[in-house]
Amino acid sequence: MRSLPLPLALTARLSPVAVLATAGWALASGPFAPAPAAGHQPVQKTAGQSPSAPSSTAVPKTYAAAPAPCASVAEKTVRSLVPGAKTAGKEIPSTDSKLRRTCSWNALKGYDYRWLDVSFEITESDQAAQKEYKERIAEKSGGGDVSGVGDAGYSVVNLTTEDKQQTREGTVLVRVSNALVMVTYNGSDFETRKAPSTDVINTGAIKAAKDAVAALEGGKS
Repeated sequence: MRSLPLPLALTARLSPVAVLATAGWALASGPFAPAPAAGHQPVQKTAGQSPSAPSSTAVPKTYAAAPAPCASVAEKTVRSLVPGAKTAGKEIPSTDSKLRRTCSWNALKGYDYRWLDVSFEITESDQAAQKEYKERIAEKSGGGDVSGVGDAGYSVVNLTTEDKQQTREGTVLVRVSNALVMVTYNGSDFETRKAPSTDVINTGAIKAAKDAVAALEGGKS
């Protein structure tokens, strides 16, 4: 069967995807207590009082590190969603692999092209993850809630056309405590120049997200 060149947009898609950037995740230690000012008398302690110590504001985190992303999606799921792809996947280099990790699978089988990304991000607290989750779904309007996965789930599907070639892409974002799981799944048919249906892409993205969340929760210490 003859192979066809990928459209420009999809060729660019095959380059390593940028790992989702996060801001403000640097952990800050508590400040040291200042020395008493000159002329001030030290506070006398009554019997039974313990010496003062720096207060700890650290919030316990459910997840301290991102799991291995390429092992987070079942092989049968990969074979179903990305026919012809190597089930081992390819991990994308990260600036901090403890907090952010991404794996990608892609393949062109005949005229059908599929791409799947699965990413994990670990934030400093549940509150930070909630804030990030809300901001991201606000940027991707037009979708809907996904029930039965994590603490909150959201999915959206969009269709793009370039040079008369359609590509349909689905995104699923899930929050699990202080962790975020994001799945991107898209596809094109180079023979018909059409894209897979919304249901095919959305269902596939949600399936991969459920696998990833299960892997995250199963690896919790």
